[in-house]
Amino acid sequence: MKDRLLHTPEGVRDIYGSECVLKKGLEDRLSEKMRLNGYDMIETPVFEYFEVFGEKRGTARPKDMYRFFDREGNTLVLRPDMTPSVARCAARYYKDSKEPVRIAYCGSTFINSSEYQGKPRQSTQLGAELIGDGSAYGDAEMIALTIDCLLEAGLTQFQVEIGDTAFFTAIADEAGIKGDEYDELVRLIIDKNIFGIEDLIKREGLDEKYRKLFLALPSLFGSVDRLEDFKKLTDNKAAIEAIERLEKIYEIMKIYGYDDYIGFDLGMLSSYRYYTGIIFSAFTYGLGEALVAGGRYDKLAGQFGIDRPAVGMAVYVERMMEALVRNGCVRGEHEPQKTAVEADENSYAKALKEARELRKAGKPAYIKVK
Repeated sequence: MKDRLLHTPEGVRDIYGSECVLKKGLEDRLSEKMRLNGYDMIETPVFEYFEVFGEKRGTARPKDMYRFFDREGNTLVLRPDMTPSVARCAARYYKDSKEPVRIAYCGSTFINSSEYQGKPRQSTQLGAELIGDGSAYGDAEMIALTIDCLLEAGLTQFQVEIGDTAFFTAIADEAGIKGDEYDELVRLIIDKNIFGIEDLIKREGLDEKYRKLFLALPSLFGSVDRLEDFKKLTDNKAAIEAIERLEKIYEIMKIYGYDDYIGFDLGMLSSYRYYTGIIFSAFTYGLGEALVAGGRYDKLAGQFGIDRPAVGMAVYVERMMEALVRNGCVRGEHEPQKTAVEADENSYAKALKEARELRKAGKPAYIKVK
């Protein structure tokens, strides 16, 4: 029992020393980058009513949330995702805003899933949400902010892959894929499970044209040049419009000067069902998981009382730290640097004055009494 007191539960850990300095420094720099882009920081509670993240919101599955009860018997959860919390905040505090609302945040999220075996159950997300702008320029602004954050963190070798859930949704609706079968197909495509996709198509008795398209989805990725070829795969108007939206975003990214960082992936989907348009993820060498992820969710805010389009992104802070270390972008500036000012009983006042001067100059200092 005594030994257990020194350890943390599975999926969470202590962060201390140089790692903590690196993390806090990274959070501060990225938060400042968002502020300079016009995003105001907010804080939301670490736990909220279950309904904020319920199945209707299209966020984490109920069985994957940490749930508990308050004294009145209300079901509460540790937030599994930041986006519904921010949408709730926007509906309450910014409902009368005539202009698009730009909100930034930094906080922990919690997932209690058996699929996370050996992975963190608690993670830090630092992100931004643009609420009230449904244009391609809004999409491009969020992707550019993602690239700004990656560059500010110190990475130079990375790629932002962009897809559009509207493409898949249009094809699935035309094919009559709904409900549980829709969710199953999404998971199979995310996992690039070709055999599973084939089985579902046979089970649903889909036409050959849908079979070819759904089986091709995991391989529909590449540079902007391939988008024109992707449009030839279907005559579905909504699906073609989704690709044309991606082409417009690319043209805007060229204005930013960020087009070299961009790639496209029509097979990119998310288990979070609130996404309605573009979806994107940023990757770098040596790390298989996304450092940043985001997308458009035009219907989520409406569930909280303000029917406005929205797009957002989130930096996975711990993954970003790992990428910085693996790519040699951290060289020791994150090591704690502090000055010990020595003193005895006779020189304590002088040492205190010296320590205060160092602190005023932005240099950490403490008094070491002999």
